Amino acid sequence: MVTAAQPLPLRKAGIREAGIHSPNRRAGAPRSVTVRHLGPNWYASVMGTAIVATAGAGLPGNAPGLRTACTAVWALSLAMLVALLAARTVHWTHHRDQARAHLLDPAMAPFYGCLAMAFLAVGGATLVVGEDWIGTGAAVVLDAVLFTVGTVLGLVGAMAVPYLMVVRQRIEPGQASPVWILPLVAPMVSAALGPLLVPHLPPGQPQETLLLACVAMFGLSLLATFLMLPMVFARLITTGPLPLALTPTLFLVLGPLGQSTTAVGKFADFAPGVLSAPYSQGFGMLAVLYGVPVMGFALLWLGLSTAMVLRARRRGMGFAMTWWAFTFPVGTCVTGAEALARHTGVVVFDWLAVGLYVLLVAAWAVTAVRTARGLLSGELLAAPRRAAVEPAPTTARTR
Repeated sequence: MVTAAQPLPLRKAGIREAGIHSPNRRAGAPRSVTVRHLGPNWYASVMGTAIVATAGAGLPGNAPGLRTACTAVWALSLAMLVALLAARTVHWTHHRDQARAHLLDPAMAPFYGCLAMAFLAVGGATLVVGEDWIGTGAAVVLDAVLFTVGTVLGLVGAMAVPYLMVVRQRIEPGQASPVWILPLVAPMVSAALGPLLVPHLPPGQPQETLLLACVAMFGLSLLATFLMLPMVFARLITTGPLPLALTPTLFLVLGPLGQSTTAVGKFADFAPGVLSAPYSQGFGMLAVLYGVPVMGFALLWLGLSTAMVLRARRRGMGFAMTWWAFTFPVGTCVTGAEALARHTGVVVFDWLAVGLYVLLVAAWAVTAVRTARGLLSGELLAAPRRAAVEPAPTTARTR
């Protein structure tokens, strides 16, 4: 008996044209360069830029010029956020039909989680390195505003996107994708960056409330992610590799892993003096007992994802906006390794942080250059054509 697996339709494979923007267009094809096709996935570029600044500031040693470079990258991320918010406002004002279509598309709606994380990532970088240029007072105010807005958007998205998936969108098992994690990981970003504001609040109830709120968001995001990850892995095992353009999204799984490790490290950093014993000491134990195993799994997933990306590249994977998945998730692993180095004193975590940061900077540089080139040429804002889906392998069984 011979069984031939047929290629999945584009939408069933979890791809939406507006979310891919592959530059491999036919020569002479007409273009329509407007913000109509500017989706929420573009906020990933802001996140991926801001994490370069935050992660670089926590590296061991004191490399000359590194902090200044990180501050410059933070300024770039802030400018990107402002510009993108303006462009998306125009998008919602003049292209509401497309904006509503994004919300009802299971392949695009999860990217609204990137909006919340863009606010949070820039806000955290403001307090980590931005204060060097604008002063501590201004940095605290700006971070407080960005953190509040990002946290509210993240909590709303963590509930609204799954709700839409259940009641409005029609999803089949083969459509499971790592992008589904995006709205669920946003509260984890709040959990990891919120403790930075704790010392700037009045002692007592205000500090305790913020810190415990971050712990609650840690649990919310972690448990929701644990519900989603098995579906993503089951889809890979039962259906096969993701379509070429979506293969980089495998790196998104690193986000909740690295960010949760960072979060428990931040709890341990700021709990003393805020929470009473034994809870403050308990967070120090949690930072190690939770962080080390999760970092081990993150490295396993990093290896698997890298192998899948190399395979996709050999099969013709071109540049797409999904390449930004190589940045922020890897950056969270850098900050997670930095947290483990602080709380264990093991030098190998310092070296791990440095190695991952080199990978992060390389990925960010390549992706940023390709994005800028596509933006200037108009390719990334052009009306996208229907992307080709990699044919599923033909299987044969003989009795």
